[in-house]
Amino acid sequence: MTDRYVVIGNPVAHSLSPRIHALFARAAGHDIVYERLQASAFQEAAEGFFAVAEHRGANVTLPFKVDAFEWIRERGKASPAAAEAGAVNAIASGPKGLTGHNTDGDGLLRDLQENLGVPLAGQSVLLVGAGGAVRGVLGPVLRAGPRRVVIANRTAARATALAAGHKGAQALPLNAVGNGYDVVVNGTAAGVKGAVPELPPAAIEGALGYDMFYRLGGDTPFCRWCRAHGAAAVANGLGMLIEQAAESFFLWRGVRPDTSMVAAALTDG
Repeated sequence: MTDRYVVIGNPVAHSLSPRIHALFARAAGHDIVYERLQASAFQEAAEGFFAVAEHRGANVTLPFKVDAFEWIRERGKASPAAAEAGAVNAIASGPKGLTGHNTDGDGLLRDLQENLGVPLAGQSVLLVGAGGAVRGVLGPVLRAGPRRVVIANRTAARATALAAGHKGAQALPLNAVGNGYDVVVNGTAAGVKGAVPELPPAAIEGALGYDMFYRLGGDTPFCRWCRAHGAAAVANGLGMLIEQAAESFFLWRGVRPDTSMVAAALTDG
């Protein structure tokens, strides 16, 4: 039987994950099927999918990463990275049951440090948002050795609660953010609706503006906003998407894909 995989989210029609995993599988010589699964409720979608034996794994995207963590704690086990984040973006089904993972942090760091040549050690980093996306990357970002890590969120209490669980992180209301950052990472879902977080323009001056939201063939709304307000450089989350997908593929298939060829294939259309 052919192993089957999905990405669960809402919305999910735009997801490039099926194309990315098809390229990984072709390069590895693996026979898999990977599809999109739009869900109104995570639990119902996940339980229906994993009820079938040949359904071997799922990625989880907005807005379900925290829901997926709560579900996996009841149905299986969480990896150390997922437990630290309180969020799951990859689920594997194996002989011992279901395991929830979080590959977002590794994906972000590899894209920033290896693909873009932006080491975080000694840098001042601003993470915008306090949902599942930022939860997934906070621990790995802190371990990369930055001088300062600030979490800013429209609902300040959520940023404060997230920072409280991670030594070395600070929290600020979104409208209280000043300047002096080297890297500003947008982890909000604003880009899905064509919007940007209400961040003071001074925050991006002279910094790298990095959007976890991605778009082929052009800037995301956040990247455009960063350019308009003095960012030194911008990047969207396509590289992060590919790198975290490679980690998922490795968890499921035991093969670590060549991500450079996938990035080139997607960019070339």
